[in-house]
Amino acid sequence: MKKLLITLAIATAFAPCVQAADVKLPADMPAYGKDKPIPAPKIARKTLANGLQVWVVERNGVPRVDYVLAVRGAGYTADDKDHPGFANLMAGLLNEGTAKRDSRAIAEAAQGMGGSVGASTTVDGMLVSANAVTSRAGDMMGLLAEVARHPSFPDKEVALAKANALQSLKVQEATPGFRAERAISKAVYGDHPYGRVQPTAESITSSTDAMLRAEHARRFRPDAALLVITGRIKQADAMALAVKAFGDWKAEGAPLPATPPAPAAARPQRVLLERNGSVQSTIRLGSPGIAATTADFVPMRLASTIVGGGFSSRVNLNLREEKGYTYGASAGARVNRDGGSIIGGADVRNAVSGAALTEFFNEYKRLGAELVPDEEMAMNKRYVAGGYLISNQMQRAVASTLATNWLIGLPAEFLGQYVPLIQKVTPEQVRTIGKKYFAPENQSIVVVGDKAQVGEQLKSFGEFTVSDK
Repeated sequence: MKKLLITLAIATAFAPCVQAADVKLPADMPAYGKDKPIPAPKIARKTLANGLQVWVVERNGVPRVDYVLAVRGAGYTADDKDHPGFANLMAGLLNEGTAKRDSRAIAEAAQGMGGSVGASTTVDGMLVSANAVTSRAGDMMGLLAEVARHPSFPDKEVALAKANALQSLKVQEATPGFRAERAISKAVYGDHPYGRVQPTAESITSSTDAMLRAEHARRFRPDAALLVITGRIKQADAMALAVKAFGDWKAEGAPLPATPPAPAAARPQRVLLERNGSVQSTIRLGSPGIAATTADFVPMRLASTIVGGGFSSRVNLNLREEKGYTYGASAGARVNRDGGSIIGGADVRNAVSGAALTEFFNEYKRLGAELVPDEEMAMNKRYVAGGYLISNQMQRAVASTLATNWLIGLPAEFLGQYVPLIQKVTPEQVRTIGKKYFAPENQSIVVVGDKAQVGEQLKSFGEFTVSDK
């Protein structure tokens, strides 16, 4: 009986897939509707006397207000060589204690306002986000300012955060993906700050509460910050709350030095990271890319989607659906304020490691040699535009997108410009992007796997440096 139930369960699970495959769509299906751009939001802007920029976007939705404070330069690029990943430790501790409240009091206060407050890190900056019901908008603005401006980094909380970070690092170090990402970042960026975002045991253990306080004072400055306010709140009221909470915020010391441009070119490297006994290999390909403010940014986004940015992308259909090498493959651009990278990757069976690399390169070559067919262009434009529209429906997403775009150098207007610009990308532009940035001869290769199983297959791609780190 048990065997019968299992058989029925399996049959039921796969039945919808079989039925869907047998269904033939009508020949006279209506055409897709025209993609709609995000209406350019009306943004009230003000720069306070201390240099803090404030943007307010009124929305007549749920009675809620969202805040995002973006601090440019406070992220991973500000970490010194001995403390990679330090910014992430700092972000996690901002809401764990202030001069007035401990971590529990902060959490209870936020919950009492119907919202939350917390921080996250990017390579180009740090984001401190908060939200509350409209009736408690002023109280939450005060709590946001308290967390962002006056964190106390209590000894006990710092010790706990470090202990958790060390345990998390041990888990990450055991995963081939973490090792592959660290190695490909090093190959692409060299000693540039973009290449050192993963923490080390040494960087975690040597971080102190005194360092956290000193670095917070150095990195958090009103003249390097933007406060975005969205929701059901009048512009005048929002501006008044911002002035009350942040108007007396003063910068300390000299501004942070500008992040140098990331490398535009790098000598391709071949690295094999030993993982004895592994039954599969983790592959990464990488080369320098572009900054968000370059003219190639929008065409690069579409080209990345076509070659490796979704389930229907070329590398995934090739390696997963056609060849059966992997459960999933991806490739595309990672774009920041001062540069970027082109990264591809997959986890594949040992026996097809070399063949998988060949197929990646074949798709890269095709992208730079052939014009993308009209139907494929249209499908990917719908995918990119639709995903962008859906992801920016919620007001908190609008605030986050505006703040993140500002961190990487894009103007507020880009929120509404993105979809129309995607629609204008031509097959010729995509081919140019492919030829310029995805050229196989410029790609570094990192493979995490068993040398005895994959070493012979890799010889045709060059001489690999073998390491167990």
